[in-house]
Amino acid sequence: MQRIPEPELMDDATQAKAYAEADFGEANTLFQNLFRDYFPSHRPRRILDLGCGPGDITLAFARRFPDSQVIGIDGAEAMLAIARHRLAAQPLLRQRAQFRRHRLPDPALAPGYDTLICNSLLHHLADPGVLWQEIQRLGTPGAAVLVMDLFRPASKRQALALVERHAAEAPAVLRRDFFNSLCAAYREDEIRRQLEETGLGHFRVARVSDRHLAVHGRLN
Repeated sequence: MQRIPEPELMDDATQAKAYAEADFGEANTLFQNLFRDYFPSHRPRRILDLGCGPGDITLAFARRFPDSQVIGIDGAEAMLAIARHRLAAQPLLRQRAQFRRHRLPDPALAPGYDTLICNSLLHHLADPGVLWQEIQRLGTPGAAVLVMDLFRPASKRQALALVERHAAEAPAVLRRDFFNSLCAAYREDEIRRQLEETGLGHFRVARVSDRHLAVHGRLN
C-alpha cells in the first residue's frame, strides 16, 4: 500500500477532545516501558516531548523523573489547551512541566535537551526529515532519543482489521483517524532510509507491537 498523507495538525476542538478522552493507556505504557528498557541508567534533566498532544506522556515523564524539567510542544492549540488543563490539576508538577506551541521546524525552539521523546508525530509529517533534523539540533551530545509511531500495513484491508481489533468500540472520529494514521504511517525500511539520510543511521528501529515501531539511540 502506498502512503496516503493526512493533515499535520489535529487542531479541531471536537477531534482533540475525542482523542484526549480515548484510552491510549496501552500505547502510553508501552512507550514508558521502552524508555526504561532502552535507557535503564539514564537520569533526564531536561526532557522535550515533540508532538505532545494532550500531554499524557509529558506528564508521566515529569512524575517518573522528579529531578527533571519537562517541556511538551505541539502545533495544535486545541491539544495544548487540554494538556494545560491537565497540568493545572497537578500542582506538584507545575514548577517542572510546561506546554508550548511550536510547529517543527521552529528556530525559536532553543536546543539543550538531554532527553527527546516523541510518540505518534512522525506519520503526520509530510517531510519526516524535519523530525530527525530537529532532534539533532535540539539534543545535547549523548542525549537519549525515543520515537514511537505506527507503521503502515501492507494493505487497506489490514489497516481496517487493526481498527477493528483495537478500536471497535471507539467513536467514529477516532476510528476514522486511526485508519487514516495507519495509511499515513511510514514503513520500517522508509524510516531506516530517513535515519541514514539525516545522519542517524546508528539509531535502531524495531517493531514493538502489531502496529507500532520504535526508534531509539543516543546522539553523537
